[in-house]
Amino acid sequence: MPVKQKMMNIRHESLQRAEQNAQRIATLLTAWYEKNKRLLPWRSTSDPYAIWLSEIMLQQTQVEAVIPYYRRFLEQFPTIEELARAPLEAVLKVWEKMGYYSRARHLHATARLILESHGGRFPANPVDLMALPGIGSYTSGAILSIAFGKSVPAVDGNVKRVLSRLFFVDSPVDLTSTRRLLSALAEKLVPARQPGRFNQALMELGAVLCRPKTPLCSDCPLQSICLAYAGSGQHFLPVSRKRTKRPHREAVAAVIRDSEQRLLVIRRPAAGFLGGLWTFPGGMLNPGEIVTEAVERRCREGLNITVAAGDSLMTLQQTYTHFHLTLHVFAGTILDGVPDSPQKDNWRWVSPGDIRNLPFSRAELRILETLFS
Repeated sequence: MPVKQKMMNIRHESLQRAEQNAQRIATLLTAWYEKNKRLLPWRSTSDPYAIWLSEIMLQQTQVEAVIPYYRRFLEQFPTIEELARAPLEAVLKVWEKMGYYSRARHLHATARLILESHGGRFPANPVDLMALPGIGSYTSGAILSIAFGKSVPAVDGNVKRVLSRLFFVDSPVDLTSTRRLLSALAEKLVPARQPGRFNQALMELGAVLCRPKTPLCSDCPLQSICLAYAGSGQHFLPVSRKRTKRPHREAVAAVIRDSEQRLLVIRRPAAGFLGGLWTFPGGMLNPGEIVTEAVERRCREGLNITVAAGDSLMTLQQTYTHFHLTLHVFAGTILDGVPDSPQKDNWRWVSPGDIRNLPFSRAELRILETLFS
């Protein structure tokens, strides 16, 4: 049998099985959820703003780490209107240390669009929702099902893992064809009644029982239906293609003080890496470049000043999504010129007492901790 026909048969059989077992799965899963669900702050609200915020924060971040940020964010910006009217810098400051800062920028941009184009109300249809920055099919599904009671799936990483095991989907989950199959399976399963509760239950099952490496199958309410458990395949599913190794990059930063002991800092471009955050003058090394020469070149190119690299203050290791970074930090002295750049508000001298009011990435915060410890 041709591979394509075989895959079509597998898809058909999986969807048929999902349709036949949908009611039973919903009954077993939601009963388990109501008895065992974790008491999380965003589960006590139907406000689409709060639900949207929690879903954005939970991307790439563990629940335990999100909870204090979530509460602090809502204290600072209790409504979407207040978020929209806040300066981006204030939003980034509240987000500080949580990483993946594009999420915060998207939150801010989306809040402004909702205020300007939707009268401050979340649109209740997927087309309008997914036209907003940072909202894809999963986030749209979560908002629509939990806040608006729409019978649509919400397929995150946990749900993909559960469905892969439940229906023995052994093709790589990062393939487009597999993602489509899992989404189709989720559509078959989500009930018309209380779809938000069902989607949350499916996510919860993946988070607490159907875990990546050590699934707790003996406690699973869907054990009797799970094809992976029946075939002892739960430990190798889901399947993923091998990830490429993260490259290593090197960068430099200069700690420059003026006569009043103020520190020179610059703001990163809004759309770039760690956009909108403040940092010390510097940047990435060219291949084969000497670190002290890189400090001087970066300061000359970025601020039109001649700087002498002084003592090495520290060397930091930091891991980002797509690369590992070694950051060399030097003391710097301005020999000639005054700081200047095309965008005048993208650099400033800041006193030690005020510098903590600016949003920095984790690496810069480590520098500040060393400087003022």
